[in-house]
Amino acid sequence: MDMSQYLEVFIDESKEHLQTINEQLLELEKTPEDMSIVNEIFRSAHTLKGMSATMGFEDLANLTHQMENVLDGIRNHKITVTSEILDVVFQAVDHLEAMIMSIAEGGDGKRDVKEVVEQLKRIERGESPAELITVAERPSSSVSLSQTYGEFEYNVLQQSKEQGFFAYEIRVKLRDDCLLKAARVFMVFEALNEAGEVIKSNPPVEMLEEEQFDQEFVVTVVSKKSAEELYERIMKVSEIEEVEVVPFDVEERKKTSVAEAAQAEARQQEAATVQAEQQKQKKDSEPNATTKQSASVNKTIRVNIERLDILMNLFEELVIDRGRLEQISRELNHPELHETVERMSRISSDLQNIILNMRMVPVETVFNRFPRMVRQLARELGKKVNLEIIGAETELDRTVIDEIGDPLVHLLRNAIDHGIEMPDVRRANGKPEEGTVKLKAYHSGNHVFIEIEDDGAGINRDKVLQKAIDKGIVSKQNADNLTDRQIYELIFSPGFSTADKISDISGRGVGLDVVKSTIESLGGTVAVDSEEGKGTIFSIQLPLTLSIISVLLVEIQQEKYAIPLSSIIETAIIKKEDIFHAHNQQVIDFRGKVVPLVFLKEIFEIPTVAEEEEFVSIVIVRKGEKMAGLVVDSFIGQQEVVLKSLGNYLTSVFAISGATILGDGQVALIIDCNALIK
Repeated sequence: MDMSQYLEVFIDESKEHLQTINEQLLELEKTPEDMSIVNEIFRSAHTLKGMSATMGFEDLANLTHQMENVLDGIRNHKITVTSEILDVVFQAVDHLEAMIMSIAEGGDGKRDVKEVVEQLKRIERGESPAELITVAERPSSSVSLSQTYGEFEYNVLQQSKEQGFFAYEIRVKLRDDCLLKAARVFMVFEALNEAGEVIKSNPPVEMLEEEQFDQEFVVTVVSKKSAEELYERIMKVSEIEEVEVVPFDVEERKKTSVAEAAQAEARQQEAATVQAEQQKQKKDSEPNATTKQSASVNKTIRVNIERLDILMNLFEELVIDRGRLEQISRELNHPELHETVERMSRISSDLQNIILNMRMVPVETVFNRFPRMVRQLARELGKKVNLEIIGAETELDRTVIDEIGDPLVHLLRNAIDHGIEMPDVRRANGKPEEGTVKLKAYHSGNHVFIEIEDDGAGINRDKVLQKAIDKGIVSKQNADNLTDRQIYELIFSPGFSTADKISDISGRGVGLDVVKSTIESLGGTVAVDSEEGKGTIFSIQLPLTLSIISVLLVEIQQEKYAIPLSSIIETAIIKKEDIFHAHNQQVIDFRGKVVPLVFLKEIFEIPTVAEEEEFVSIVIVRKGEKMAGLVVDSFIGQQEVVLKSLGNYLTSVFAISGATILGDGQVALIIDCNALIK
């Protein structure tokens, strides 16, 4: 059966299950006694195992199965949840994620997971995490030994013990390049029979003789020799890679087996009861289920993001043509054409909203990976950190989502590494031992805001300023005029760092310039505010979408420019006599506020023809709380345009974020208002 057609669905669903497992494991660490969480994890792991086995990814299925055994031990109260045990389970999840990624990239999903499998097996056997590390470091412990015995075999073992024999389970691993496996097995058996007697083997002797095994086999031996001596005897046989000799007590093993058999039987009975109950419930609810199913089937479908990108690109072309048609319609002034174009414009606007909404993705797809990262980082640093996520349902364009992950990771790592203090320091400062990092997202107008707030040590203003002066980023004279916030923003300067010791986790300033440039490349801004001893807030402002934006077209001499509506507060026409001078700057009084004027003619060095106008056209724009008045010659009108980049040759044009093609075929530059407002 060709399973490739189901591969995409398998990958998507596997990622969802792994995300659920990650989230629920974090919850389980907070409330280890809540067995409903364990059941939730168990269900996801079980589904993942079944899907992997069906698709033929045996390694994936086997690792999930082993993880499932540990979860089963937890829900049956045989294993107590600790952070160390969860560390191992998280490691297993990491391996599973890597396998899924490998499959998604066209690989075979295979991975060396022997170590983590061994650790899971040891947890399953009830061994302590401390032993795990010691044992895991031993190369000979990569595979566990397990034999089961019948009543007859127990009798033989018991009689041997009474006669002074010791019982051993011996795992033998042949080298991968061993050619005559049956011959080596024979030599091993011969060596063991010289020292004692072989009671049982796994696989059975017949299969070993016919070489129906991989490279390993286990034998149970009774002997009066020591484990070391048996080890030496077997290792003398050539082409043997590993030998593990484990002595065991027959009576204890028998008791354990009986207990395990009883538990297994109880589990089977419990499973049978649950299954019967589920079948009964299913039967009872069949009529309703049928009705519900008919109502909910096909409510959603999965669409490849590349197809949406193609759809978006095609629609961008349509928007350009729509502008062209509107222009022609105005010029011809034909009523029927005008009516048709208007109708087409309305329909295409609706279509645009639908396409944009299809591309909107909740930011939780990015936020979901942070709780695990914060947990790991806090453990590495020996800190206590509580991550609060607010507004994860806030939606953002897929292209922005793809890019925003790395900057957020950097800011979060920065907040934990440099912001949150060590527990003893926090206690000494009268703070709770556990620091809090808030990750908050919300909509406002045509923007999405993401804030990373910590209640840590804050930024040392004087230290930042001194470092900036030492590095020549600001002069001593200018330093006195800077506000606190302007000083904090110096940490976004390239190569700036106040860290006494640069760690591999983050450096406040090391890489923050990259964070800033990445966010600005998305059409967003990042700001920082801090209070020493209280904490720091990084605020990121992002546009909802990057491709189609609403703008106000303006004219400056013969050139047309587009100003994004999201930045505009309002437009105004004022008399020249209402322009004042303050601090060598031309300003106006705008509703009681002093707003500086920016003459775009001068900024963009546009050739001007001397004309004395009595009135001045102004577009009031804002960046956060700051405002400015952009002086233009005239307003053309509002329009939706497709934002096109200026290409690799024009990457650093001041105050221009891109260009667009207008309906008449002209190119208009799109003004980056954020760059104009200081």
